[in-house]
Amino acid sequence: MTPLLQELGVETMERYRQHARPEPRGGGPGFGRLMHGHEPDFAHGVALYLDEISVSFDGFKALNALSLAIDVGELRCIIGPNGAGKTTMMDVITGKTRPDSGQAHFGSNIDLLRLREPQIVRAGICRKFQKPTVYEELSVFENLELALVNDRGVRAALFARLSGQQRERIAEILQLVHLLPEAARIAGLLSHGQKQWLEIGMLLAQEPTLLLLDEPVAGMTDEETERTAELFLTLAGKHSLVVVEHDMKFVDMLTQGQRKVTVLHEGAVLAEGTLAEVQSNAQVIDVYLGR
Repeated sequence: MTPLLQELGVETMERYRQHARPEPRGGGPGFGRLMHGHEPDFAHGVALYLDEISVSFDGFKALNALSLAIDVGELRCIIGPNGAGKTTMMDVITGKTRPDSGQAHFGSNIDLLRLREPQIVRAGICRKFQKPTVYEELSVFENLELALVNDRGVRAALFARLSGQQRERIAEILQLVHLLPEAARIAGLLSHGQKQWLEIGMLLAQEPTLLLLDEPVAGMTDEETERTAELFLTLAGKHSLVVVEHDMKFVDMLTQGQRKVTVLHEGAVLAEGTLAEVQSNAQVIDVYLGR
């Protein structure tokens, strides 16, 4: 769940259920869209560019001059052992962690290191954590309604009557994430995999350009994993996806023997290539896959 939705809090959820408008709260520029003329520029075909990013925690180098480029519409899988820097990398991209050095750009013109977390969401970057975070007391439809963002911003979207176009958009998302038959169901009654799909749908409602997905199929059944792979392959091209994953079978489903896989180790890129190429890399075998 993005910081914009988390910031609304339990109190706002109660008011939402009672159809009451919340009292105004200061938000500053982080709670509106980026100023005109500051939308991301993807003319060069690169959605995300990290250059020599380093992050240290009490002397431990979580990221060590990490450089990475993700193309517009690309689906990239990131693998690596625990402690390789995968989570810290996503923390830097989303503004949760500030690096000691390096650069991070969204498109050719947005300096991510100058933005706060809500501004980064508004720019078009959404992150899904491993554990699904949905509003379990609300219906599936209401969760998507809460997540829907239009030009008036989150708060205005929450308390305004949905237009026909917005209802159609929610229906499209429900169909896409395999939850249309569950629209009226209370989210807390969904299976683990369905909750994962619902949260992905909530991110899609915010119309992101880049989706960061942290172990999205952890705890899913084989069938749910296959349907999630189908979903991500459908999203690729329309969105850029960065998928952090340990499940090599799922990575194989996503890459289909062609897409690039990046292996992180000790905060830097150890290897890149197709899944078959990185699986046969001697260094990757030694530090991650095992012999």
